[in-house]
Amino acid sequence: MLAVMGDRNVRCGLSTGQQSRWRLLQTGFNTAAVNMAVDEAILLAHSQGLVPPTLRFYGWKPPAVSIGYFQRLEEEVDLEACRRLGIDWVKRPTGGRAVLHDQEVTYSVVIAQQLLPGSVVETYRILAAGLVEGLRMLGLPAALVGRDEQNAGERGLSAACFDAPSWYEIAVQGRKVVGSAQTRSNGVILQHGSVPIVFDAEKLVQALKLLEGARSRVHRLLAEKAGGISDFLGYRPTFAEVAGCLTRGFAAARGIELVEGVLTPEEEKEAERLAREKYGSDWWNKLGRQQ
Repeated sequence: MLAVMGDRNVRCGLSTGQQSRWRLLQTGFNTAAVNMAVDEAILLAHSQGLVPPTLRFYGWKPPAVSIGYFQRLEEEVDLEACRRLGIDWVKRPTGGRAVLHDQEVTYSVVIAQQLLPGSVVETYRILAAGLVEGLRMLGLPAALVGRDEQNAGERGLSAACFDAPSWYEIAVQGRKVVGSAQTRSNGVILQHGSVPIVFDAEKLVQALKLLEGARSRVHRLLAEKAGGISDFLGYRPTFAEVAGCLTRGFAAARGIELVEGVLTPEEEKEAERLAREKYGSDWWNKLGRQQ
């Protein structure tokens, strides 16, 4: 395991006076394996002090279900239904439950723990402020709602992320509009999440492995508890419009300068390897809990 060394951070442009400058990446639409591989490649590069803190936006092509690190793919996801519907699948390096990535904007944040100290819950709350601000800039009355204020004591009925309450939810009119998950490795935080433009509860239910009698109930509860941002805007914003507002929201909430950049050649090479050997493989998606 590589450690984050203070002198290495200074040499690579992450001195105290420069921590307010983050890299902004727009990496377009990729497969599930590539998307997860790029997130991990950025984490590894940042842990070595090779790249600054990074905010990334991306999409999924084809649509995919991602499951949390501690879930078991064949227990939670109906693989035959996914094949029929043209839905890919992947196990995330982060925890949480299953998410259908389709008509959405996905974000990821990679930052050293020494630059954003605190527990998982505390750092999630800090990063969520940027998402809330960005959604407000889009015209939505978004709010960060504590678990004790919404869904207190409730347990999800399915493997779906948007069915499960967490410590803090980003909600609009009482409905969850962002699903996020976090992991920490090599002294670095990786948090990524789904911001659905359209939330398709029916498609998500079809992709999950559920008892037949529970499908209609889960579908109804998902539709009541979660939504896509187009449900509240009255129109369907573009990917670029949503990503642009979230970018400005992060910058304003965190007081940072976001500088557009690209993946380094080293990150690209590592992402290609991880997509091929890890996130695109059965050992990881169906069996693996070891890296």
